[in-house]
Amino acid sequence: MTNKAVLNPLIIIGILFFVFGFVTWLSAVLIPYLQLACELNNFQSYLVAFAFYISYFLMGIPSGWLLKRTGFKNGLSAGLILVAVGSLLFVPAAVNRFYPLFLLGLFVQGAGLTVLQTASNPYVTILGPKESAARRISFMGICNGIAGALAPVILGAAILNDADAVKNKLGLLNSSQKIIELNALAAKVIVPYLIITGILIILAIVIRFSALPEVKEENLDEEAELSGQQAKTSILQFPHLLLGVLILFLYTGVEVIAGNSIIGYGAFQGIPLSVSKFFTSFTLMSMLAGYLIGIVCIPRFFSQETALKSSSLLGILFAVAAIFSTGLISVVFVALLGLANSLMWPSIWPLAISGLGRFTKTGSSLLVMAISGAALLPLLYGYITDHINPQQAYWIVVPCYVTIGYYAVSGHKLRKK
Repeated sequence: MTNKAVLNPLIIIGILFFVFGFVTWLSAVLIPYLQLACELNNFQSYLVAFAFYISYFLMGIPSGWLLKRTGFKNGLSAGLILVAVGSLLFVPAAVNRFYPLFLLGLFVQGAGLTVLQTASNPYVTILGPKESAARRISFMGICNGIAGALAPVILGAAILNDADAVKNKLGLLNSSQKIIELNALAAKVIVPYLIITGILIILAIVIRFSALPEVKEENLDEEAELSGQQAKTSILQFPHLLLGVLILFLYTGVEVIAGNSIIGYGAFQGIPLSVSKFFTSFTLMSMLAGYLIGIVCIPRFFSQETALKSSSLLGILFAVAAIFSTGLISVVFVALLGLANSLMWPSIWPLAISGLGRFTKTGSSLLVMAISGAALLPLLYGYITDHINPQQAYWIVVPCYVTIGYYAVSGHKLRKK
């Protein structure tokens, strides 16, 4: 495959990863915003993450079926349209300040992103030598991370610019005045999400008429034959993949906890919302630093396995440091979890789908379903926060990082037995 034939599809996929990051990390701002606008406790507010990410579990396998029927390019367009529909649902949700409709919009957004993720991740992995797959995914991670860093800043400026004043004011208002104030706060989300909807529809049309090539399964079978996996008859015969699904479940959970909890955690540490609303961007910036390290160093200076070992160790150290420190220092350690998390996805994905051959699309669907870890683990974090406090709730990420470390050391080798 020529350099141009590789570069052009990667640019298109890079744009899609920018969309993934932007839409996904809006939830970091939506959690404190909806907690205020819809008068929610911590557990209820983390249903934002649950509604968004549980769609990855429910729609993972249907997304694989859809891609087999529509093909790669048409499937990407369909996914973008679904995300646009979910974004549009925010308008009636805001007009009526109806939290369940916000959650439905988030679920539909997640369903669209499930289709996009199922198609794009194996494509990036296969488009070039497998030993440098983590490097290519790191490029995609930069696109994702830049968007993820921008999203909370842009949306936060639009809907949380006077959140501290509103929060203090609400306690002084009677019930009718309070409803008027909350309705005005809810309405702030309408224009941003109308703009997002329009951009997504335009991008869906552009992708539909682009020259993006298909991923051909016969090419995947060549890899399987070389790795001795051609005789496999079931996806259940790949233990390294099945364990990889669990590992990705844990990873996505800790990644979203780090990004989505840090705004509220900053407030817990006494930092005003007007300042802490930017903290998710700091987490994403530390992830970007990690992606740059991956691009420069993998596989030239260290392997995907080594990157995953180091990342899990850093995750343990930063989490424990956040728990045992206070104030801004503690918040900084939570932000540094972004650095620890940055090379996990690029390392886990290629290790998990290695040698799957014609089962690659099915394996990809299972891995995308594992993103539902971001639905359940943050919800557990929110529950512990309500019953103990946000700082002690970070203990739940430590065993997750330990298990990820096991996969890096030996778990991914189970396919060789």
